[in-house]
Amino acid sequence: MAALGRPASCRAAFGSKMGGMTELAPSLVELAGRFGIATWYQDWTGRQVQVSESTLVTVLAALGVEAATEQDRNEALTNQLRRYWSRQLPATIVARTGAPTRFWVHVTHGDPAEVLLRLEDGTVHGGVQQVDNFTPPFNLDGRWVGEASFVLPPDLPLGYHRLHLRSRGIETSAALIVTPDWLGLPEQLGARRAWGLAAQLYSVRSEQSWGIGDLTDLTDLSVWSASRHGADYLLVNPLHAATPTVPMEPSPYLPTSRRFFNPLYLRVESIPEYADLPKRGRLRRLRDDVQQQAAKLDAIDRDSAWTAKREALKLLYRVPRSAGRELAYAAFREREGTPLDDFAVWCALAEKYGGDWHCWPSFLQHPTAIGVARFAEKHAEAVDFHRWLKWQLDEQLAAAQSQAVRAGMSLGIMHDLAVGVHPNGADAWALQDVLALGVTAGAPPDEFNQLGQDWSQPPWRPDRLDEQEYRPFRALIRAVLRHAGGVRIDHIIGLFRLWWIPAGARPTEGT
Repeated sequence: MAALGRPASCRAAFGSKMGGMTELAPSLVELAGRFGIATWYQDWTGRQVQVSESTLVTVLAALGVEAATEQDRNEALTNQLRRYWSRQLPATIVARTGAPTRFWVHVTHGDPAEVLLRLEDGTVHGGVQQVDNFTPPFNLDGRWVGEASFVLPPDLPLGYHRLHLRSRGIETSAALIVTPDWLGLPEQLGARRAWGLAAQLYSVRSEQSWGIGDLTDLTDLSVWSASRHGADYLLVNPLHAATPTVPMEPSPYLPTSRRFFNPLYLRVESIPEYADLPKRGRLRRLRDDVQQQAAKLDAIDRDSAWTAKREALKLLYRVPRSAGRELAYAAFREREGTPLDDFAVWCALAEKYGGDWHCWPSFLQHPTAIGVARFAEKHAEAVDFHRWLKWQLDEQLAAAQSQAVRAGMSLGIMHDLAVGVHPNGADAWALQDVLALGVTAGAPPDEFNQLGQDWSQPPWRPDRLDEQEYRPFRALIRAVLRHAGGVRIDHIIGLFRLWWIPAGARPTEGT
């Protein structure tokens, strides 16, 4: 959300008027700057546009900062300064290989500051050096706090490490994330160019699929394109999860969750327990009915396909599993942990109360609410069914990637990561503490769309991600890459800056 075109130091001094608006209060400009919010920007025509006061106040509120009045802003500036000096270390330090990284520490003025770097593998690295810092000490409630600076060496290994600070018997630590300066190209490609197909999986239907393309169709397409035509990858639309109720959201770019996949893409007959189902006639009839419906409409009918598949999958879920399969399921649940449980509970809640968690009873509107735990206990089978669905997806996605590579693809399946999630969906419910509420993400006016765009999706809160060592974002990337040779990231600029729009405002009124 950084301002475009001019450094932060220019913002407060920029003209008395801009775009027909009166000058912003200096306190508001300073407060916005401290939180990385642009107070003006340069539009697609080259015109400099000032962001309105109401937009800035709303965006700051989405970051937990009251800024409606001069008193609010002065208090917020004071509190932000106090929070800075109260921290002994930054919450997270991000470094790039090949370049030294400087960071600060805060200790009681005059006390020693000993910094220890422990790498991800447990070894201690001794390359941290202290450098000059002439920042004056700060009076924090009668205690003078001093600031020291240290520099990390440029040759640290990639990974998630920890910095430890010790001063007069007081110890604290912070995450250190070392990232590559450039990702480069996959080694298996070498110096040659690669090509592949792009497909909307839901439209890749075969005679065996249930009216909609599925993961077995994906596997077959990738094997065919690799073995017959030498393709290196197969790019598919986002396969993210949708609300498990009808009508199902048709856009793959407005998912309920980006951390989990959509069971609509499961091939029922590829689930191992299908072989042990006593009577398969009912499943065949379900498939025949939905295939006939799809042929009659000559269109993608997600609702009919999911209704039929859900009934079939319920039957397979109840088939007893072998000891080995039970162990595999237990290992999957342990690996996925709380995020899987939260998602499964949300799905069961959505089936009972509807897909908009804002309309649920108040005691269910947060994953840690006591009513949620009680619901999960009372509806244990419904919750476990949705966990089981994610396990089946994990297995079929793994099989698709494995067979694509074995057929000759150098990369295999390339997934697509949507820019955000549905505001009423599972991730917005489970991750609401790290998402900005009261605003939506979008795009400013440009030559293509001069009214701007509102994608209706809640953006990440950068401050909360920093406090949580970027774990929610890391988990998201890990999930989409687990069974993939690569990933396309929708609106990659969102990793650097993002247009925030106050809820209910026009897309032109963002920053």
